[in-house]
Amino acid sequence: MSALIPFLALDQTSEQVQAWINGQLTSAGFRVVQTFDLQVARLAHSECPCPHHGTDDCNCQMVILLVYRKEDDPATLVIHGQDGKTWLSLASPAGPRSNQQFEASIRHALIPRRPNLSSPIETAYETRSTV
Repeated sequence: MSALIPFLALDQTSEQVQAWINGQLTSAGFRVVQTFDLQVARLAHSECPCPHHGTDDCNCQMVILLVYRKEDDPATLVIHGQDGKTWLSLASPAGPRSNQQFEASIRHALIPRRPNLSSPIETAYETRSTV
């Protein structure tokens, strides 16, 4: 079982955010591999309506990225975008996690330490430690 809780919200499209994520994580020494793209998957199901936009004007997007570092198992980063806003979540198993430090280093690479007033990044949720 996985719990998806956004740790970052951005006022940019998912495409802009994905490009930014790739740059941030790559420069921090991570390797990023895309494994899913909702809009590509929707191409095979043109009659499947979006619950928010119907069938024609859907701009919803969900992209799944596997983030690798050295010998660690990958972390799963979920990008969810809709109507010019994007949320980032790490898909983690419920309960104790062996890769908690790895996920913290990913969040650290993506959340600015000193937010700039002109920065489009806005922290949605503070990182919470699990006991």
